[in-house]
Amino acid sequence: MNLRPDRRGFLAGLAAHSLLFSKVATASAQPTSSIATDREVLLGYFAKNARALLREPAGLLKYPSISPSLPKAAYSSELWDWDTLWTARGLFAIAKQTSDTSLRQAIVAHAQGSIGNFFDHQSSEGRIPMLIKLNDPDPLHCLSGSRPHKENQAKPVLAQLALLATEESGDAAWFAPYMEKLQRFYDSWTADNTTKVGLLVWGDDVAIGNDNDPTTFGRPFFSSANLLLNCLYYEDLKAAAEMARKLGKKDAASRFASSAKQLGEAVQRQCWDPRDKFFYTVDVQCQDRRAELIPNIKRGMDMSWSAIPIRIQTFTGFLPLWCDLATKEQAEDLRQHFLNPATFGGKYGVRTLSRAENMYSLAASSNPSNWLGPVWIIANYFVWNGLRQYGFTREAEALAAATTQLLAQDLRVNGSLNEYYDPDTGKALSHRGFMDWNLLVLEMQ
Repeated sequence: MNLRPDRRGFLAGLAAHSLLFSKVATASAQPTSSIATDREVLLGYFAKNARALLREPAGLLKYPSISPSLPKAAYSSELWDWDTLWTARGLFAIAKQTSDTSLRQAIVAHAQGSIGNFFDHQSSEGRIPMLIKLNDPDPLHCLSGSRPHKENQAKPVLAQLALLATEESGDAAWFAPYMEKLQRFYDSWTADNTTKVGLLVWGDDVAIGNDNDPTTFGRPFFSSANLLLNCLYYEDLKAAAEMARKLGKKDAASRFASSAKQLGEAVQRQCWDPRDKFFYTVDVQCQDRRAELIPNIKRGMDMSWSAIPIRIQTFTGFLPLWCDLATKEQAEDLRQHFLNPATFGGKYGVRTLSRAENMYSLAASSNPSNWLGPVWIIANYFVWNGLRQYGFTREAEALAAATTQLLAQDLRVNGSLNEYYDPDTGKALSHRGFMDWNLLVLEMQ
């Protein structure tokens, strides 16, 4: 169902833009005691189920690992790439807020084990599968094919997970055997997915994280320099530099930091759109084919561009806030986009696709999961983190309150949490028993 507003509704939304946070602000209007109660309810639920997400070695997972879902729920017996990072962050928040030292130690062991499982299935080319099942090392065929690989591989989050586990344990030595493997993983990314504009592209549209993002889903192979991919890689390179420093590997630290700097500059140069004052995924297919198509015709001016913005507004446009790549002026522009109820501002947080886009939909879906408007807690978390970093405290607090209210409401109504939600009613739309990045609400305080 297409829920895009009509012209009158769209203009009314723009008029409402001057009201601070519009629908999202209503969540912060809850009594402080109500928000505190919701947080206590969620913490109690998470603490009760935390250890159920810590999986012991089984099948092809030789080491302890972290599950994104409760036992017997969807994904519960699988090891996913970026899901592991966010689940681990949330679990550490539980341990901290409950002062549970033994839980924290167990999470460290399972985070380290998850990394061990990923590298245990690394290919000779350095590639790593996105998903590992107990009886299938590569169900998404990430290691299949030949170069250049159109098949996607694990998202660049392993250094971030390693740094998280290291900061929680105080010891980096455990990662030393994996440093060379991490470099090979990065090399496999740059071998197949680097473009002449300095950004990385997805090979195809399988398991890109935000599954049916219209800037990548259904588009040609190697064409989409997706912001999610590039911002994750930027953060991972920074984390890799820090891990190398902790291990006394100065040359590697310098190399990772230099690569991060270059990638960050490419995001600024290619993805910021001064007309719309928003960051976009870009299409890198631009190619002058005159020599091939009209070889006998004298050539005029050359192409002055190598990429063009895909002007579809998705939540990924806010990610440069999360990874501190936006200028102060750009941050203010993004704040205005976030506040707009006609586009991103829902009662319960950030619409994953602007309501003004014609593909906006709140339909429940799996394979692909629906990122065309529903609220996903990871999107709320990214934006909350970015707003907070740039000093937009009031907006960040309102978003945190809305997210807390949403999840507590789901828990009371359904007895568990779900994967994504209606941004205006809070109705759960998919996958009962899902935990994963929902745990990150504990950081959003």
